[in-house]
This record gives sequence, C-alpha cells and structure tokens, in this order.
Amino acid sequence: MSARNLLYLLLVALGASAGISTPAHATVFGEVQGIVHDPQHRPIAGAHVVLQSKSSALSKSIDTDPDGSFRLQAVPLGAYTLTVSQTGFASLTQSMTLASGTSPVFHFALQVAAIQESVSVSTQTGAVDADSVTPTTTISRAAIAQTPGADRTNGLQMITDYVPGAYMTHDMLHIRGGHQVSWLIDGVEIPNTNIGSNLGPQIDPKDIDYLEVQRGSYNADVGDRTYGVFNVAPRTGFERNSEGEVVLSFGNFFESNDQLSIGSHTQRLAYYLSLNGNRSDYGLETPIAQVHHDAANGYGGFSSLIYNRTAQDQFRLVTQLRQDYFQIPYDPNPDSYQNQLSPSSGLRDAQRETDGMLAATWAHTFNQKSMIEISPFYHFNSANFDPRPSDYPVATTSDRTSNYAGMQALIDANIARNTLQLGLYGWGQQDSYLFGSVFRDGSFPSFRTPDSAGGGLVEEYISDNFKATSWLTIIAGLRNSRFISNFIENETLPRVGVAVQIPRLHWVFRGFYGRFYQPPPLLTASGPLVNFAQASNTSFVPLRGERDEEHQFGVQIPFKGWLLDADTFETRANNYLDHSNIGESSLYYPVTIDGALIQAWELTLRSPNIGNRGQLHLAYSNQIARQRGAITGGLICYPISSPQCDVTPGYTALDHDQRNTLNAGFNASLPRRIYASTNVYYGSGFTNGYPDPPSPYSGAYLPQHTTFDLSVGKTFGEKTTVSVNALNVTNRRLLLDNSLTFGGFHYNDPRQVYGEVRFFFHY
Repeated sequence: MSARNLLYLLLVALGASAGISTPAHATVFGEVQGIVHDPQHRPIAGAHVVLQSKSSALSKSIDTDPDGSFRLQAVPLGAYTLTVSQTGFASLTQSMTLASGTSPVFHFALQVAAIQESVSVSTQTGAVDADSVTPTTTISRAAIAQTPGADRTNGLQMITDYVPGAYMTHDMLHIRGGHQVSWLIDGVEIPNTNIGSNLGPQIDPKDIDYLEVQRGSYNADVGDRTYGVFNVAPRTGFERNSEGEVVLSFGNFFESNDQLSIGSHTQRLAYYLSLNGNRSDYGLETPIAQVHHDAANGYGGFSSLIYNRTAQDQFRLVTQLRQDYFQIPYDPNPDSYQNQLSPSSGLRDAQRETDGMLAATWAHTFNQKSMIEISPFYHFNSANFDPRPSDYPVATTSDRTSNYAGMQALIDANIARNTLQLGLYGWGQQDSYLFGSVFRDGSFPSFRTPDSAGGGLVEEYISDNFKATSWLTIIAGLRNSRFISNFIENETLPRVGVAVQIPRLHWVFRGFYGRFYQPPPLLTASGPLVNFAQASNTSFVPLRGERDEEHQFGVQIPFKGWLLDADTFETRANNYLDHSNIGESSLYYPVTIDGALIQAWELTLRSPNIGNRGQLHLAYSNQIARQRGAITGGLICYPISSPQCDVTPGYTALDHDQRNTLNAGFNASLPRRIYASTNVYYGSGFTNGYPDPPSPYSGAYLPQHTTFDLSVGKTFGEKTTVSVNALNVTNRRLLLDNSLTFGGFHYNDPRQVYGEVRFFFHY
C-alpha cells in the first residue's frame, strides 16, 4: 500500500467524527416514541412517561409535549416496561422488546380514573417488528445462563440453539452458508478480516446482557459480513447495586469455567468488571471418536463503564483482553484412512490466541429528533500455530498478529416520516506474519519467512426509513466501500426493503434486495513459502474482496403471544471467501472461490410464557450451500494448466453444506425455585468430501445426527444457584466433517457433564 493511500485512509478514519450518521443497526441503541391522548382522542400534554428495563435499574423518563407526543432516544436494546401516568387518569403500562436501530411508535389512550381511585391497566405489545426488514433473534442473559452449555467461555449455544442455519463444524461457527460474521460490541463493529485463523469466540457469554443476532437484509449502515451480525449489549452494572458474582464449575474432562464479576451504579454512572478462567481436556473437535491431545485453557478480563454527564451526553467505554490455548488433536493411528490422505499421527501442534479490544462511544442528543454517536476503537488479535520441534514429517509454524484502529460515527435525524441516516466507518490494519516449516522427512528444504502487510477500509453510507403509513415502512440506502492495500477496490452498493403490516391480523410481510462487499484478508506469500506451495501443487495469489447479492422474503405471524417468523433467501457470492490447507500442515489458509450460491427456508417459533412455567423456542433451516468454478485467490491450484486443476462444471456442495438443521428447546420455571432447560439438535449430515472407494464412507452426505442437552438448577435463598448441565446426554459419536483442517477429520462433541455454582455477594 502506497504512503499516499495509507495517509488517505488514516485521515478519513480519524476524521469520521466529522461525518454524520444514524443509530440504525450499527449501534446498540434504538428509540421509543408515542402519542398520549384521552378517550376523545385529544392530546394530553405533560403526561409522565417512564421506560424501565426489565433486567436492570436502567430507566428513562420524559413528559409529553403539548401535542401529546414523546420520544426517548439512545435506549439500549432489550426488554422494557413503558408506563404512562397523568393526574386524573388511570395509568397505563405496556411491555415491549426494543431492537437496535428501531423506533416503535405507541399510542396510549388514557381512561379517566374514578374519584379517589387509582387504576392501572396493563397491556402486552405485539411481538412483531414492523419497523425493520431484518430477521432478528434476541437472547437475554437469563436465557444464556439457563441454556445448557451456553454460558461457558468458549460455548456458542447462545447462537446455535436459537438461530436457524447456525451450527459448528470443523471448529468454526457457520451461519447461512458462510463463516464470515460481524461482532458489534456495545454497537461498535469490531473488525477482523482473518476468518481462517481464529478459534476463540469474540466475547465470554457471561459478560453479555443481550445478544441480538441479525440474519441478512441489513440497512445500509452495517452488513459487510452478509451471513450474520452479532450485536452484543454487554453487562453494564445497572443490573447491580454494589454486588458481585462468583461462578464456579467443574465437570468431566476436568472442565472448568469460572468467573468473578462486580458491578454497581448511581443515577449517572455504572460500571461492570469481570475476570474469567477456563480449562478442559476437551477443546476442539477430534479426528477420531476418542478424545486425544485436546486440552484447552484460557483467561481474560472485561470491563464496561457508562457515564451520563448530562441528560443529553452519555459516554460508554468497553474493554476486553483474553488469552486462549488449544492443543490440536490428531489421529494416533498411522495406518488410518485420514493419515493416508494427510499424515498427522506424528504431530503435536498447538494454537495460541490473544485478543484485545477497546471501544469508546460518545452519544449526544441534540433534541427529540436528532442525535450523534462517535466511537473510536482499537482491536488487537494474534493467532500463533506452533509445532513441537520434533514433529514428523513436518513441523509447521504459522504466526499472525493484527492491529486495527479506526472510528465509527453516527447521526440520526427524524424529518416528517423519514428517519434519515448518514454515516462513516473506517479502520486501518497492520498485519505481521511468520511462516516456517521444518521437513524432518527431507522432502523439502526447511524455511522460516517473516512477512507483513497493511491495508484498511473506508465506508460511507446514506439510508432512509420512510414510514409511509402506520402499516407500511420502506427502507432504501447506498453504501460505498473503499478498500486500500497493495490494490484498491471500490464498490457502491444499493439496499432496498419494504415491511407491510396487515391491519387487525398484525402479520408483517417483508422483502429485501441488497448487495454487499467484504474486504479480504491481507495474507501474502513470497520466497520459500511459495516454493513449498508449488511443490504441493498449489500457489498463492492475492485475495480480493467478496461481493454478495441477497434476495429475501419473510413474514412474522403473531397469535395469542406466539410468534412465528419465516423467511426464504438466496445469496449469490462472487469471490466467495473460504479456506483450504497446504500440504500436510492441516492449517486453515484463506481462499476465494469463483462463486457460491446459498438458498434456504428458515423458521423460528417463540411461545409466550406457557402457564407461567416457561417458554418454547424452535429454529429450523432447510438450506443448500453450493460453490462453482475454480479457486481465484489465496491458495490456488498450480499450475493452472495442469489437468488436476480442471474444475467440475456447474455447482457442487460446499464442505459445510447441511440440508436440514433443527433446534427445539424449552426453558421451564418449576416449583421450589427450580428451573430446567432442554435443547434437541438435529442435523441431516454434512457433505462427504471422500464418498468413493477406498473411502470407508459412502454417499454424498455424512450421517444424520441428533443430540439432547439438559440443564437443571435450583436457587437457594437470595444468593446461591446450583445447576447441573449435560450436553449430548446419550454420548452418540459420529463423523461430522472430513475436511483436512485443524487436526483432520472432525467428530461431534462427546457427552459433557458439569456442575455450576453461582454465588452473589454485596461489597
């Protein structure tokens, strides 16, 4: 990257604070607005409106204007109770769940109270979201704590159990046919272009207050990662009053996930701090049914600080630092089928990862119709794949360190029926690498090669949510992306959508068309590494960005507290980002494939609180994920002219293609302060990479599989909760995946049973 381009990138990224943008989905905030009137539909001025969080002491209040209207801005996503009161009228209370970037409108008709009588009328809001075209799933910290396995440091059941088309295979989270997802922490998008070298999740689930999962159909303000956006509202301290919590657990495989956290708040200040540690003899998916050379451990810390300087100014600061270690499992039988494909029985590799993040936000409300957010951020990430010096036949080293620094700036302006959105998001990236291999079998000269690369991204967008009527919302926007490295890529991408609410039925139909650009990893190669790749019939070509086109149609159907959400989508990708391995290293290396096509039907079902005992959740996906054409970037087939580089015409299944995925669970509250949570997972089987003889497997797909998870807990007094979690209760083991990455083949997780104690204390 030239000095001129680097200077341009730095100036634009740091100058983002001068831009204007909106709190749409690239934020943790939404807003609540409404109108209060009397039985004759005359506006009531001065009515007192209080918005109270259901999970913490966070609250906001305002009095209605002379026209009876109100608007509460900078409200974090989550579940709330909205109460309206005025002298002479019965108060009215309504429950609601707020999604980020939405602006629901409520109409309150206050009834005249009888003399010397206080009346409270309670209603329930419909669960549909007529203000957005994005299919969204929101998981609370209470659900995370009770879902089997979900609160473990490296657990992702908070996603896979609730989100259709989301599953783990070859140690990576897949959603909607892809690996590439965006994590927003406190509404700030944390960049990470290296999908192929990270195993540890972005954040410990115990530090999450709400997790909002968005699946496609994004507004123009976010969504470079087409496949999924995970917007985390972290713990803040508003849920505590000089209180702390100790979480201790222990189970088979000597597994333990422990945490100490404290938090408190005043009217203007809230803080939350946590320290965590974990270890287990089972870390990554194993290439055989037995758990062998598979220990994992890690530790970290997290903090959140919120300061309300005035009613118009809020400052938020989130920091995190974590360290993870994973042994890479292997098949110890040198005569096994997979060791004939890629010998690994002599390897004793390990992966070490470090991740640090800092994100600060200043949110300023100008008036009831406009506000601004400015969020500088920094992200450090390293992934070091280290061998045992005596590994045979090859001891491979692959170390990477990435530094990202940038800024996100957002402003919101409500004009008539329009929510206008303008924004700027940018970051600069500097990566350093160390590649090396020691060939103990003498098959190739040993080498050790350092390398580095720089680049970055600048994006501007404009978007509008137009509320044409009470039942019709139209979104439209443009996002311009400029990626700068040794080459420059420019894309201007349209996004349009519509949401229609059917009167009385309250069904919401939505449609969307959009295009997306995803910046590529900065991986480069030169010298001996290229020579080694070519000796293995591969070579390196610079990676270019992925370009996606999405069509989606969906419907939300509420019925007596139940909510059915169904959608169908098609994503066409050019330069589809995937991964491959080089020689016998069993490492992930990023590649781009000429094209991919993902088509699916998805369905989620949420129940109301059935008999005051619990809620049912269900997520189903029928999905086809296919690829076409040759590898176009990264680790390509070489030489291109050779017959082995010929590509089968048409589409073939991606290595993580699974046609049917179902999760169904129930979170129950039982007598004597006991709770029970269950989840049943069914997968129809992933693509079989080696279906023909002499493979011991047959058929185009590997076996279907079903697992059952269970969690049971009881609260004693006000301070202690004890629970037992069991994952894959029947301990059914089978082959999930036979791609040769991170240890070769991959079996599903074994039975894991652990007990957990949560103890609250005051300080």
